[in-house]
Amino acid sequence: MQRFVKAILSLTVLILLGAAQPAWNSAPWLADLAQIRAAIDKSYPNRDWLTGEREVSLDRWFDRTAEAIRESHNAADARRSLDSLVDRFNDGHVVLHWPEIITTQNRGRSNQRVPLPATSVQTFCSARGYDAGQVTAGTAAALPNYRKIDTGGPFQSGLVPAKDTTIGVIRIGVFSPQGYPAVCEQAVANTRIAFQKSCDAACDDRLQTEAYAIMTRGLMTTVERLRAAGAGVLIVDLTRNGGGTGWVEAAARIVSPVPLRSAPVAVIRGDAWVHRWHDLAAKLRMEGERTSGADRARLLSFSAQAEDTANNLKPCAEPRCSRLARAGFASGLLSEFPTGELYGKKWAVEVFSPAQFPYRDSVWRGPLIVLVDSETWSAAEQFAAMLQDNNAAIVMGTRTGGAGCGHLDGNDEITLANSRAKLELPNCARFRKDGTNEVGGVVPDVSTGVRWNDGSGFAGRLTSSRLPDAIMQARSLLSGKVPLP
Repeated sequence: MQRFVKAILSLTVLILLGAAQPAWNSAPWLADLAQIRAAIDKSYPNRDWLTGEREVSLDRWFDRTAEAIRESHNAADARRSLDSLVDRFNDGHVVLHWPEIITTQNRGRSNQRVPLPATSVQTFCSARGYDAGQVTAGTAAALPNYRKIDTGGPFQSGLVPAKDTTIGVIRIGVFSPQGYPAVCEQAVANTRIAFQKSCDAACDDRLQTEAYAIMTRGLMTTVERLRAAGAGVLIVDLTRNGGGTGWVEAAARIVSPVPLRSAPVAVIRGDAWVHRWHDLAAKLRMEGERTSGADRARLLSFSAQAEDTANNLKPCAEPRCSRLARAGFASGLLSEFPTGELYGKKWAVEVFSPAQFPYRDSVWRGPLIVLVDSETWSAAEQFAAMLQDNNAAIVMGTRTGGAGCGHLDGNDEITLANSRAKLELPNCARFRKDGTNEVGGVVPDVSTGVRWNDGSGFAGRLTSSRLPDAIMQARSLLSGKVPLP
């Protein structure tokens, strides 16, 4: 009897607990899904490429996700359905940032983390996102007879003997200083930042400026020392490089044996872009009116170009108007400019972004090979595509991941009404010499057949077997001859 009473009591408790829990309601999550669809249709620059080149049916994708949400039992299931949808885009710039879960214990408290005072330069740099784990060894270091050498810079480098030459190797694992903690530590020393104290926005800007300068000088020094060590061919290893920042434009120009033109970019027509380009035109015109001589004429010409771009970005309802319109180049208003001519001019970065870095053009002047794989993304693809499109390098490896253009002048996230997750979308598309969208990935000139999950030794041997062909083609490019098929 006692056992029976306990069973009845337990059943009663379960019923009461069940009654206390609100029934699962998928409607708010379906509203979030609809909000994502509206954002994709309105703001995703690669939508037409996705439905055209990849032949994706967005209706089918969203219908299946809606069905999965309706069949969900809780918020965790619905969240997984939305994550799965985002993964299908295979675009590293399409991201859902989920808010922190607020539990009973921390409800009502601030989620903002107060940074602790730095106890060392290492903790100071770590707090600012500097993490050596962002850079892996890459593939070139696994080439047979690879010998690592110390060039005194942040980039791993080495030499590989070949049949009739010596190959220099530079490993760039990411195109931002945050992958190289030693760069931050050196920048702190150079700028004499008191890392034990708080570092405000001006301090962070000073640190970042010096970090980029160290990277720039380090890459140039590495190239020079490899050449001095007898390198006749250069490999820049971008395998497993997840991307980075606009520094890629300067880095490419350092290693390119020929002058480079940056890729054209496009954005979705809209008033916000019109205002940005009108503002740039006004700023350049004001600068021009304050100066005289060649700079005055140059600035007024740049202002007119910016004004033309602004007018081209106006919304257009006519059927002949495409969603996307040209918005300058990956390097800004200008696609090319001789190094050094803009140094010291405070307006230079407004028209040509590489001008902010103290680089020199064509520090390397020999045959160039860029090594990529399916885990080469974003800015690393920009580097490979620009050199390939300018006939400056032979791209070797496997087709890259296909992230394309990320963000121009920052980006506004979209907050989903129900979950409060933030949807991040790219706001630009970058185009190749043949007019195709770079989001399709960079197809190598010399295929190695290496897969992203191959062991390093196997990947090195596969790559080594195709090096003679890549070297021959790189030499032919430099001599102006058409490579043999």
